[in-house]
Amino acid sequence: MENMHDRLPGMNIVVVGHVDHGKSTVIGRLLADTHSLPMGKLAEVKERCKRNAKPFEYAFLLDALKDEQAQGITIDSARCFFKTEKRRYIIIDAPGHIEFLKNMISGASRAEAALLVIDAREGIMENSMRHGYMLAMLGVRQITVLVNKMDLVGYDESVFNNLSREYAAFLKKIGVTPHSFIPVSGSEGDNIAKKSARMPWFDGGTVLSVLDDFCAEEPPEDLPFRMPVQGVYKFTSDGDDRRIIAGTVESGRAAVGDEIEFFPSGKKSRIKSVERFESPASEEISAGTAAGFTMTEQIYVKRGEIAVLAGINPPKVTSRIKVSLFWLGKEPLDTDHEYIMKLGTAKASVRLEQIISVMDASSLENKDQSKILRNDIADCILSLDREIAFDLISELSGTGRFVLVDRFEIAGGGIIREALSDSHGPARDKVALRNMKWEKSEIQGEVRAARFGQKPLLILLTGPSGSDKKGIARTLEKNLFDAGYNAYFLGIGNVLYGVDADIKTAASQTVMRDEHLRRLSEVCYLLLDTGIIVIATAVGLTREDMKLIRISAQPNEVMVCWVGSDITTDILCDRVLAAGPVQAAADELMTVLRDEKIIR
Repeated sequence: MENMHDRLPGMNIVVVGHVDHGKSTVIGRLLADTHSLPMGKLAEVKERCKRNAKPFEYAFLLDALKDEQAQGITIDSARCFFKTEKRRYIIIDAPGHIEFLKNMISGASRAEAALLVIDAREGIMENSMRHGYMLAMLGVRQITVLVNKMDLVGYDESVFNNLSREYAAFLKKIGVTPHSFIPVSGSEGDNIAKKSARMPWFDGGTVLSVLDDFCAEEPPEDLPFRMPVQGVYKFTSDGDDRRIIAGTVESGRAAVGDEIEFFPSGKKSRIKSVERFESPASEEISAGTAAGFTMTEQIYVKRGEIAVLAGINPPKVTSRIKVSLFWLGKEPLDTDHEYIMKLGTAKASVRLEQIISVMDASSLENKDQSKILRNDIADCILSLDREIAFDLISELSGTGRFVLVDRFEIAGGGIIREALSDSHGPARDKVALRNMKWEKSEIQGEVRAARFGQKPLLILLTGPSGSDKKGIARTLEKNLFDAGYNAYFLGIGNVLYGVDADIKTAASQTVMRDEHLRRLSEVCYLLLDTGIIVIATAVGLTREDMKLIRISAQPNEVMVCWVGSDITTDILCDRVLAAGPVQAAADELMTVLRDEKIIR
């Protein structure tokens, strides 16, 4: 028989606070006092402490890792579960130590409400304010402050009142009105699950009752439909020819028959069927659902695009954005380095273009500096190497937040405040019109490619004048052809004196460079639609050139190769090929194509 508790609504709560202020102790006590621990767990931990001659602490109920217990601090976000008569809870114990602040961000980003713990004896610390600011940035508005360790200050009402007044003033500056302040003692259990007789002066609720007072966020089904594409899956067994666009719906709802548009590509189709793994058949997908759908017309989309209802509240698309971010990297965020931005399922290289203002998160004071230092909050402009689709944080939070990666580690995160214009708006408009007017064939590009056992790919060979880009391109084309694949070499001259003949002049290669590259990209797009591998060459392409090329070529894959030992532009390359024998370079690329499963 189904337990009635299994049908209760759920809520995610994050617990934050300065190191040693007692977050884990509060949670451990809450679990123990609500009898939410596995049978015998409390006795087991107490016995372990006794054997090791170590005083028992309720925090040890959460600190499962041996090294966490040895250090006495929580180093990763731990989750635990319990139920009340009203709802099921997931409690996220987020770290407070400055070294592990990035883990706190990961935990808080999934929370609907927060408990922020402050030590009554130690008082408000730098991290207490920093955590409050970050919760506000992440959109966590329901915050209850627990003034912990009241037993260490003799349950003094004035200590509680002074701390509450001071921290409430800080929260007011960042636009947050706390739900409540509660004086507690995690170690003694005061005001955790039961009212404390030792603080008769406090007439508020317990931690447990306040949790039930929090308002659960309704799934944002009435907001515009957004589903970041996580992957495209095909099944070939038993004649199954479905192509499923899969992901988790961030907001809104969509149903069979709805016209869907993908951004940034602008391609459209209609939902033919809704597909869910081992779930009842459905005609609709809605916010919070991990699902997929097939389309009436097969179009090529890929991971990182956002599916929306066509013509209804489209997302923003650009390669320049104004953001508010917090930085936790070991090295400062500056204009000299490349970083990786992850937004939903999209990923792009990004540079800091301009710092607008920098603020100390603990004091809220503006600082005049040319770099964004560790633990700083900043408003700035970021420039991406390609266009991405997103929403402003003021409109849709799920697709308006991002994280920044530096040297393979999450080093910061933030929210998008404004979409800024870039230099490629006209090209983007032309691509949108092309996609809208595209005459579809009955034969899909991927079907054509499958006949040759390959995937369509644009290989761009660039480098300084004099490097033998064309020699490598021709050799690679022949190697592919001889191996039974379908490839085509496209030199820039083929375009300049053909489709560009109407604008080709001695000066046009400089004055109309963007238009030449746009037309080259459009020719590549046509060839890619036939399912072949295109090998194109051009001198000295830059980062901005590649933005333009990707606008026209997307959502097809592009591999950028620099020919020569020294990269003389700001371009981002997938491969650097030494200026040596062309056959060696072509063989290297053949290996890469096999490793990337472009060819078998």
